[in-house]
Amino acid sequence: MSKKDTFIDIIKKHKGILYKVIKMYCVDDNDKKDLEQEILIQIWKSLKTYNNDYAITTWLYRISMNVAISHYRKTFKAKRKTVRLDTGLIEYMAAPQASEDSYEQEQLRQLLNGLNEFDKALIFLYLEDKDYEVIAAVLGITKTNVATKISRIKNRWKQELSSSKK
Repeated sequence: MSKKDTFIDIIKKHKGILYKVIKMYCVDDNDKKDLEQEILIQIWKSLKTYNNDYAITTWLYRISMNVAISHYRKTFKAKRKTVRLDTGLIEYMAAPQASEDSYEQEQLRQLLNGLNEFDKALIFLYLEDKDYEVIAAVLGITKTNVATKISRIKNRWKQELSSSKK
């Protein structure tokens, strides 16, 4: 199988991983397209260095998360210098009351947005039901560090949620 065929096969089989990472780090459609392109380029460049000792999904998470964090930092710095008018504001305010599920999803989105890039990646993998060993391999930290960080984030979120209910 050629490098091109292998690449296409990997992307077709695991595009869900890439979609989730892109959606987690980008809101704007143009940013999503830019990040997608950057991730695909990095996967192509890294294909020759893939180690069969690791699951392909772990390798893809590692590449896509690293690229996403770098992209987020780069675009966040650029966007801080500009102010964007949200044209959807009027439609949102006129929209009917949101359902219970969308309220919970919005709460989770707000909690995730309050995290730094690294912690966001950590919680993303945790929410994807990845075990601590996989998370550690993707992020390049120890399993103990994964457990500690997740515990601290959960505790902080519990405090934030309980204080917002008061």
